[in-house]
Amino acid sequence: MLTRKQHELLLFIHERLKESGIPPSFDEMKEALNLASKSGIHRLITALEERGFIRRLPNRARALEVVRLPDSIAPGLNSQKKFSPSVIEGDLGKKNVTELPKKAAPAAESDAPAGISVPVMGRIAAGVPISAIQSQTHMITLPPEMLGSGEHYALEVKGDSMIEAGILDGDTVIIRRGDTANAGEIVVALVDDEEATLKRFRRKGASVALEAANPAYETRIFGPDRVRVQGKLVGLVRRY
Repeated sequence: MLTRKQHELLLFIHERLKESGIPPSFDEMKEALNLASKSGIHRLITALEERGFIRRLPNRARALEVVRLPDSIAPGLNSQKKFSPSVIEGDLGKKNVTELPKKAAPAAESDAPAGISVPVMGRIAAGVPISAIQSQTHMITLPPEMLGSGEHYALEVKGDSMIEAGILDGDTVIIRRGDTANAGEIVVALVDDEEATLKRFRRKGASVALEAANPAYETRIFGPDRVRVQGKLVGLVRRY
């Protein structure tokens, strides 16, 4: 669940620590990843730290520790480390919410409604593009009338950036894949091919506005070439 650049930087830091025991400098990381400025490295470091892959040690210059690697590379390294992932902060209106009990008695076979399986693409933090998600964590079965046409996937959500729009910590949002949106629709927006966020889509002249539904978060304005829509929210599942 890392972008290509985040993945490359994590491996570069890991290999340097294995070789010398000293993390690379920002200049060395910038040169290794062929980036134009150290500000890009700072964003990548912050994203990796938020996702629990690295830790910055206080009061020490250039002090970085690799906490875990992606499971596809080093499953053994991660098996004994506790990880609490940060996830995308979402925004969804109160319509089209399905509330499911955590445990339900199985229905008789003749009474069981037909359902559609949708992949849950794990938990992601703001900053991870949807295209960077490599594998699903599990499937969720939803009623057909909740989805309609098109291809869908789901994301587990945590955060309060859209709490006034009716989305709660622990909800699962259902997203229909697509690259266009109308004003007022809630979308997964990819900013600068680096940062993904779930916000309400608006137009401000020639610019794009991504609105939160919490006064603690300000609306973010971008040029139209900086934002790509990755899908629209069409539903929400809540478990008790």
